Amino acid sequence: MGIQAEVPWVLLLLLPWALYIWWMIKRTPRLNGTRKWAVIATRALITFLLIAIAAQLYPYRTVEQRNIVFLADRSASMKGQERVGQWIAEAWEKKSEDDYGAIVSTGLHAVVDRPLTKESLASNEQYTFRTSLNDSFTDLSKGLQLSSAMLREQGGGRIVLLSDGAENAGDARRQARLLQDAGISVDVVNLATKLEQDTAIDELLVPLTLKQGETFNFELTIQSTFTGEAELQLFEDNKQLSTSKVQLEKGENRFALQSVALESGFHRFRAEIFANGDGQTANNSAYAFSRVSGPPAVLIVEGVPDSSENIEAALTASVIAHQTIAPEQLSQELAEYAAYDSIILNNVSATRIAKKPMEWLSKAVGDYGVGLMMVGGEESFGLGGYFQTPIERALPVYMDLQGKKQIPSLGLVLVIDRSGSMSDGKLELAKEAAMRTVELLRDVDTVGVVAFDSAPWWVVEPTKLTKRDEVLKKIQSIQPQGGTEIYTALEAGYQGLLNLEAQRKHMILLTDGQSATNLSYDIITDAMNENMMTLSTVAVGEGSDVMLLESLAKAAKGRFYFTKDQSTLPAIFSRETVLMSRTYIVDGTITPSIGDGADWRSLWKDGAPNLQAYIATTPKEMAEVALWSPDGDPLLARWTYGSGRSIAWTSDLTGKWSPDWVKWGSFPKIFAEWVKWTFPEFDRSPYSIKAEVEGGDGKLIVESTGEDYATGNGAGLWAGLQNEDSLSPLKRLMPVAPGRYEAQLDVVKPGAYLAQIGMPNDANNATSINGGTTAGFVIPYSPEYRIGDEEGPELLKGLASSTNGRELGWEDAGKSYSFEPLKNRVPFDWTRELLVIVLLLWLLDIALRRLSLPWHRISTVITAPFSRLQRSQTGIAPPNIESTTALTRMKKRAEERNRFYGNDSSNEQRDKSQMGTPPSVATIPPSGKFKERDLLSTSSNVNNSADQRLSANDVQSKPEVQSSTPTDRTVSRLLAAKNKNNKL
Repeated sequence: MGIQAEVPWVLLLLLPWALYIWWMIKRTPRLNGTRKWAVIATRALITFLLIAIAAQLYPYRTVEQRNIVFLADRSASMKGQERVGQWIAEAWEKKSEDDYGAIVSTGLHAVVDRPLTKESLASNEQYTFRTSLNDSFTDLSKGLQLSSAMLREQGGGRIVLLSDGAENAGDARRQARLLQDAGISVDVVNLATKLEQDTAIDELLVPLTLKQGETFNFELTIQSTFTGEAELQLFEDNKQLSTSKVQLEKGENRFALQSVALESGFHRFRAEIFANGDGQTANNSAYAFSRVSGPPAVLIVEGVPDSSENIEAALTASVIAHQTIAPEQLSQELAEYAAYDSIILNNVSATRIAKKPMEWLSKAVGDYGVGLMMVGGEESFGLGGYFQTPIERALPVYMDLQGKKQIPSLGLVLVIDRSGSMSDGKLELAKEAAMRTVELLRDVDTVGVVAFDSAPWWVVEPTKLTKRDEVLKKIQSIQPQGGTEIYTALEAGYQGLLNLEAQRKHMILLTDGQSATNLSYDIITDAMNENMMTLSTVAVGEGSDVMLLESLAKAAKGRFYFTKDQSTLPAIFSRETVLMSRTYIVDGTITPSIGDGADWRSLWKDGAPNLQAYIATTPKEMAEVALWSPDGDPLLARWTYGSGRSIAWTSDLTGKWSPDWVKWGSFPKIFAEWVKWTFPEFDRSPYSIKAEVEGGDGKLIVESTGEDYATGNGAGLWAGLQNEDSLSPLKRLMPVAPGRYEAQLDVVKPGAYLAQIGMPNDANNATSINGGTTAGFVIPYSPEYRIGDEEGPELLKGLASSTNGRELGWEDAGKSYSFEPLKNRVPFDWTRELLVIVLLLWLLDIALRRLSLPWHRISTVITAPFSRLQRSQTGIAPPNIESTTALTRMKKRAEERNRFYGNDSSNEQRDKSQMGTPPSVATIPPSGKFKERDLLSTSSNVNNSADQRLSANDVQSKPEVQSSTPTDRTVSRLLAAKNKNNKL
């Protein structure tokens, strides 16, 4: 036994409580005697009780007991639940009479099967659970939370958890930390059971978007606990597609089954597996969906006529529509590129693609998700002049080698026409071409720039590119003016090359006009041939001297270019610069090695054929290289650029560089896979949708992929859900973030669902969606039925260790109550009783202060038995205290009146000196009335000692005293009481 205070600081009020008692003793003039002390005691007790109530001062008793809550995991993964009931019954039988026990069951939620009680179970052999719950999920945290709440009511205890630890909802570790803080330990009993035979489809994968007629694969992951044969069935929209016999191995099995997308629209797919002796059927199905759009379309741009036969045959074999055009036929309108799913550039030189189509090709990939593939050849990649072009930005490789190859040192002189005819933008493009050439060269290379009109002018003297920025600034300063004189400019360029020290020397002449003189150029070309120099010429527009420029290029063993589109000049210069180094083309017998791209590894599981040549490039940092050359150059690379994808194949597909590839039987299928990989992946629907299921609660999440949320049109979005059976009621989508909406799912039955998203027909009574868009999502079966959860034992060990619990086995049921009992303080809440006492004391206080009762007589009656007992023991007669008490009270009141009216002791002495010897009784005036002073004097004299009081005869000898006055009557009563006392 003892007393405890829940709010001990309130007890500090006892200090002012003591001061209050002292104040009442000193400052209560209206009350005196026993009545005063009774009032003070009553009020002191009332205030003390109120302080005790505020401090929650309770008596308590110490109780020793053991409390256990048996928490039984009754989810679907716990097979043979009779074992759990048997274990609990055996443990319950070992508890003592004073110990408490309870039983809680948990699955998706927790329920109390038996509250904390001392009573025994009905059966000591096996406990039969009386409650039902949802066993599709395991949420141990809710069971621990409910069990701990029951134990806290009894002052603490332990929880015995019987489970396999296969938690798939909630957070038991977090709940264990809370139990540790509360001092509640968790003992665990690992009762994990495994089915002897079980198969489960973990995953079914289908491309989210397909083209009509496209070949695709069903990719399945199947878990099995045994080795044997099973039957695998595939369904599309509840129509059976195929039935296959598969051989299962113990553990994980992967299968890929091929199919063709025949009909456009949304389609739901289902896979089911059947095996003899399968002990669990809830995990035998998996779901997927896909949207099939119209047939795909591929645009082939070929640099050499009729060189795309192998490409066309491969696409035709995969039912992929295609169109073949020349590069000059590329459209000037961006919208036409978006009509294709992929574009293939087959050995196309950049010099044949105008500026706008070049930009539109890059934009179609990055912004519209159109695929792009570049196929190698002598006119492709770096040899095609794609350095620093928009197409290079979209491809996964750089066109330059970036120091990887040993390229011979190059001496290059650019001879550029700056005459007045070049002022219509040609000169600006020529300068851009010259600057791009400078950027493509290395620091060890030498470059010189000659600008000419009527006379040549060295803009940049031949110099090495150690100060590249200065060279670029000088080129940018060229301005158009004057006429055209080619011979002197060509001779100046020759003289510049002649003095250079370089392994290769080359000159590029660009002009749009005709020379003012007609001199013999053979002298210059012959001298260039003697000194191992080459010359390439570029004729811009119809006004140029095509015959002269072509003959110069031929005589100096260079190349001649004619272009009407001045925007191709940068590509021409880049191509010429790259062609000066034949090391860009790597030839020989090249054996590819497999690199990245895990989804493509199956394409060359039996190896890849050899190549005879390819164009060297440098892979970009974020690119995936699927095939490498022995020299570390990419043969096949891919990456994602913006919204689209692109592929680089650095060899050709005509058979010149890749004869073994085009003859390979798997080539058409493999090439089709490359092309399909570039098809647009994103869904052009304005909404993307997915479902999240956790612990049996489903949530539908819709995200806007366009500007719907920005314009506010999504404020009234609804979703109509449909599974394979029927259409469920419409769901209101609530905005939770810009462009994001959510709705709760009432039913989370596994399956593939379609959702129609849009505005309802009636906002007040929504029954259908007007228009809208369709999307799909999948809800898999509960993780409770998955095979191969190995984290359960570790979870149980962690719960026990974090709460200082024990790990018990199947044979340890009798040890459940083997722990130190709890010594709990069980307080008694007497607040109600104390409040009743306070109320009664308050009423007593009012009675003591307000009611005019003979409190002295009441106290005398109450104490009389005790007084008689005391007198009988001592033999003393009881005194007559009634008159004495009355006289004392009368004397005290007289003194108070004297103090109030100022009649102090000095006045009394003066009266005594005038009267002589004080009479026994004051003389009453003839008028028969006392003056006030006389009355006070009389009252004072009455209170004197018995010797000085007037006798009854003295009063009778004075006839002038009128007994009818109040004072007379009072004095008479007092004297009569005196005489009576004397007689006694």
